[in-house]
Amino acid sequence: MSSNSPSTSPEPGSPESGSSLSAPVRNDRPPIAASRYVLFGCLAVIGAGLDLWSKAAIFAWRGLPGRSDVYWIIEGYFGIETAVNIGAVFGIGAGKGLIFAAISVVALFAIIVWLFRFRAAESAWLTFALGCITGGIIGNLYDRLGMWWQPGYPEQWSSGVRDWILWQASDQWKWPNFNIADSLLVTGAIMLFVQSIFFPPEALMPTPAEEKSQEGSHDED
Repeated sequence: MSSNSPSTSPEPGSPESGSSLSAPVRNDRPPIAASRYVLFGCLAVIGAGLDLWSKAAIFAWRGLPGRSDVYWIIEGYFGIETAVNIGAVFGIGAGKGLIFAAISVVALFAIIVWLFRFRAAESAWLTFALGCITGGIIGNLYDRLGMWWQPGYPEQWSSGVRDWILWQASDQWKWPNFNIADSLLVTGAIMLFVQSIFFPPEALMPTPAEEKSQEGSHDED
């Protein structure tokens, strides 16, 4: 055989060459659906708005803490009573409202990044949970920043959160007063817990077979 026979070595850039200059890797992941942005935005805005409106309305009706007796909806169990929480959950960290406000801002940023940069919004469940949490954070952050506080109020209230929902099992077993923002935060936290136990992240992602099937459908198109 002649030594001048044509070379069969792969051309540069071909798949066989193993060159890093091969065609760029395809990224077939579709953009996050606009409905996810709408769902998240509506929950955050409506949740925060409902919380702030209810606190303003209840405090205007019942007055500052100690001004009115409990307004019972279910006598002895469920009612309306204004209160100001200068701490966090169960009053922990009293007087550290600005620190909690800073943590809230960081949490808001982390939620946005997780949802739309790391694509957690591909899951409607996670989008709903984080939308509730965001609404709750915004509602309480407003109070933490002293946006409701007025001159003449106790100074420690300047970073306190307005609460008005009273629930108790008896006069000896009372749950700390809370608000709609707290309810949103708890709802979102429960949803995240349920998701972590029953729907781990792997269950939300397409399997390799599904990815190949999607790629095949794209090629046929």
